[in-house]
Amino acid sequence: MNPKRCAEVLGALAAPERLKIVRFLADGPHTVTEIVEAVGVKPLNVSHHLTVLKQSRLISGTKKGRFVWYALCPGVLEDAVEAGVPPGALNLGCCRLELPLTGGAPAC
Repeated sequence: MNPKRCAEVLGALAAPERLKIVRFLADGPHTVTEIVEAVGVKPLNVSHHLTVLKQSRLISGTKKGRFVWYALCPGVLEDAVEAGVPPGALNLGCCRLELPLTGGAPAC
């Protein structure tokens, strides 16, 4: 990964709420309502965080009926596992973020 892309991804993950969202989406696609409940953040704030994550190409949204299902983009976790990084970690090329299941701060 080039330094510019790495800085973009690190910037997108620079908020605790966004790290929580990425960790939650590692388990599969979810709607905004489910993300709000899991992360404990107001819907308006979740919407903002989802926009930042989408712009950094870490997540995508797919509309199904009245709902948008958000998921990690293909390769975000798969590439890390293939490289020998533990499941639940993001391999950013310049560093690795391990996303704990509960509590604790991610290590870079």
